[in-house]
Amino acid sequence: MTVTGKPIDRIDGRLKVTGAAKYAAEFNQPRMAYAFPVCSTIAKGTITAIDQSAASSSAGVITVLTHKNAARLKAVNPAEQRNAGIIVIGEDLPPLQDNKVHYYGQFVAVVVAETYEQARRAAALVEITYAKEKPASDLKTELPKGYLPQKNFGQDVQINTGKAAAPLAAAPVKFEQTYTTPTEHHHPMEPHAAVAVWESSDKLTLYETTQSVMNSRAIAAYFLDLKPENVRVISPFMGGGFGGKGIYLQPVLAAMAAQAAKRPVKLSLTRQMMVTNVGRRCETNQKIALGAGSDGKLTVIRHHSDVYTNVSAYLEPCGSPTQTLYNAPLREITYKVARLNLGTPTFMRAPGKTPGTFALESAMDEMSYEMKIDPIEFRTLNHATNDPLTKHPFSSEYLRECYKIGAEKFGWSNRKSEPRSIRDGKYLVGYGMAAATYGGIRNAATARVQMSANGDVKVMTAASDLGTGTYTVLTQTAADALGLPIERITVEIGDSNLPPAPPAFGSMTVASVNPAVLAACEMLRKDLMGLAMADAKSKLSGRRAEEIAFADAKFFVRGDSSKSDSYADIMRRNSKTMLEACATTVPVSGTPAAPCMVAPAASEENSDNKKYSFHSFGAQFAEVRVDEDLGIVRVRRFTSVHDVGRIMNEKTARSQIIGGVIFGIGQALMEETLHDKRWANPVTRSFADYHVPANLDVPPIDVYFINKPDPHISPIGARGVGEIGITGVGAAIANAVFNATGKRIRDLPIMPDKLL
Repeated sequence: MTVTGKPIDRIDGRLKVTGAAKYAAEFNQPRMAYAFPVCSTIAKGTITAIDQSAASSSAGVITVLTHKNAARLKAVNPAEQRNAGIIVIGEDLPPLQDNKVHYYGQFVAVVVAETYEQARRAAALVEITYAKEKPASDLKTELPKGYLPQKNFGQDVQINTGKAAAPLAAAPVKFEQTYTTPTEHHHPMEPHAAVAVWESSDKLTLYETTQSVMNSRAIAAYFLDLKPENVRVISPFMGGGFGGKGIYLQPVLAAMAAQAAKRPVKLSLTRQMMVTNVGRRCETNQKIALGAGSDGKLTVIRHHSDVYTNVSAYLEPCGSPTQTLYNAPLREITYKVARLNLGTPTFMRAPGKTPGTFALESAMDEMSYEMKIDPIEFRTLNHATNDPLTKHPFSSEYLRECYKIGAEKFGWSNRKSEPRSIRDGKYLVGYGMAAATYGGIRNAATARVQMSANGDVKVMTAASDLGTGTYTVLTQTAADALGLPIERITVEIGDSNLPPAPPAFGSMTVASVNPAVLAACEMLRKDLMGLAMADAKSKLSGRRAEEIAFADAKFFVRGDSSKSDSYADIMRRNSKTMLEACATTVPVSGTPAAPCMVAPAASEENSDNKKYSFHSFGAQFAEVRVDEDLGIVRVRRFTSVHDVGRIMNEKTARSQIIGGVIFGIGQALMEETLHDKRWANPVTRSFADYHVPANLDVPPIDVYFINKPDPHISPIGARGVGEIGITGVGAAIANAVFNATGKRIRDLPIMPDKLL
C-alpha cells in the first residue's frame, strides 16, 4: 500500500472551509414551507384541549397539525420494524398520534407556515390544556419501582447474578465503592434538521442529518407505510452526530407536514429542542466491588449499574468494559432500570463504555493504591489475553504495549505514588492513567466502482461521514487498490439510492465499508487487466496475471516497466466508455467478496465471533494541576495510546482520538445536564448553558498508535477509531486528581465544590 496510512489532508476539507459542503437544512426547495414544533410544557399527563385558532389565523400559516388531525402512522412493533430494516430507533413515540405526554418538551403539535419566523411565532400562539400528573424525575426515588432487563440488543445483560457474594466474602483483599455520572447531551454543532419533498403521493425524498441513510429510509418507509424503494434519504455531510442522529422521527414529522401542506417542508430543531427531543446519555449509579488475593491478582469483579429510560428499551450498558477487561475468574454484571419522565436516553459516543470505564478504572486505581501496587503494574498483573466471558482469543490485542508506550512517552516514572507529593507553586500536580476499550464491530457492506474512459474512478456506497474522514479513507483504499492518484478518485456517499452500507454507529464504518470498496476495486482491476491480456495490440497480450503489476494508472510487466498499458488506452481500444464492478463483503474473515447485492443480509457483530473476540484497546495518561485554594482542575497534558488495528490515515485517526479525549475532558470536569425534579424540565436548557471544553481547557494531547493490522476482522485489518478515544479519559483525570490532592472524587463532573 502506498497511500493507505499516510496523513493526507481531508478530501472534503476545502468544501467545508469554503462553505460549499451542503448540510441537510441547506437543501432549500422551490415553494418550500417551514415547520415549527409546539413542545409540551409538562412532563407527564394528558392533553385535554387544544386551541389553535390564534395560530391558524396568524400571518403566513398554512396548517397546524395535532394528534386530532395528523396523519396516522404505523404503530410501534419491534419485530415488524426489524423486518422492515430498522436497525435502531431513538424512542417508541411516533409523533402526534395520541394525547399522552411522556416528557417535558415532547412534540405535541406542529405549525407549518410560509417562513420560519411565521411558523415559530404561530407555534407560540397554540394554547394547550393539560391534565397534569406528577412526573417521575429522580433516579434513586424511582429505582424501587424499576425493572431488571434481561436483554439489550439481543445480548444477555444480567450475568452471573448473585454469584459474586461468596468469592468477595472470601477474598483476602476486597474493595467496594459507588460511582455516579450525570445526564449528558450530544450537542453537535449542526442541529437535527430535515427537508421533506413528496415527489408523488407515494414517493418521498428526505434531506436529513443522519448517521445512516439506510436506517433513516427504513424508519420513514415503515411509519409512513411506503415501499422502501420509494423513499430516498440524502445526507452528504454532517456537522457531528455522536450517536444521536438518524434514529429520531423529526424527518417523519417533516414528511407529515409536507403531506398536509402539499409542499416541500423544512423542519430544523432549536438548541432547546436538542436538549429535550433527540436523546442523551442517562444518569448512572454504578457500584463496583473487587476481590483479590494478597498477590494482587483479582479473584472476582462485581459491577452493578442503575440507569433510567423512557418510551424506549434502550439500556446504557455500563458493564460492557467489565465484560472485556481483566482476568478475574468470576465477574458479575447486573442492571436495574427506572422509568423516568425525562427525554429518552440513547446512544452517545462510546455508549456504556464511557461511564463504565470511569467506574471500573477508578476502582482499579483505588485498589492498586490500597495494595501499594503501581496502577500499570496492577493492570498488567490482571491482564486478560482471552475474552474473560467467552474465553475466545482476541482477534488482535496489544494492550500491554499500549501501557508500555504510554508510560514511556508520558513520563510515568516521574509519578509519585503518594498523593500531594508534587507541587508547582500554588498548584498540586497529579498523574493518573486508565485503560480504554471498545468493540471491534464489522458488518456487511456493498460498494460500486466505476471507471470512465479517461481512467478516472467513482466510488459509490451509502455510508455516512459524520465529519470523521470517511470520504478520505475510502479514497485512499481505492487509490491503492487501483494504482491511481487520489485526485482521480471521487467518492459518493450519504444517499440511500447508493449500494447499502451499515450506519456510522459503533465505530464500524472503516471496518465494514473499506473491505467492500477494496473488493470492488480488485474486481474492476481484474476485469480491466483481462481486457489488456486478451488484446493483441497490448504489450501485455498473452501475459499471465501474476506477471503483471500496476501503478500510476497503468499495468506493466514486473521487472520491465517499459512493457506497459495505461488504463485509458485499454478502455479506448476496447471501446469502453465505462467499466463497473460492484462487491458485497460480509463479516467473516477469509470469505471472498460476493457480486453486488441489492441489500446485504443482516449479520451478527462479526460472524467469526464464535472463534474470536473483536475489541480495540488503549491506555490514557493525564497530568492535572489543581489550585488548592479554588479547587479548579486543569488538565496540563494528555497522552493517548491505542491498538485499533491498521491505521488508514494517521491524520484523521489522530484527530478522532483528540476529539475523543476532549470529549472525555468535558465528561470529567464540566458536562452535566440538570433538571428541576419538581417538574422534570431541564434547567440546563441549551448549548449556551452546557459547558464543554474551550480552547484554554484543552492541553497538548499526544496520540500514538500500535498500528498492527487485525488479521481476522477484514483483509484490510482496520478497526474503528471514533469512540475508543473517550473511554478511560474520565477515570484517568479523576485518578490524577486523587494523586494530586488525596481526595477521591467518585461523582462526575469534578467541580471545585467537590474538592474544597
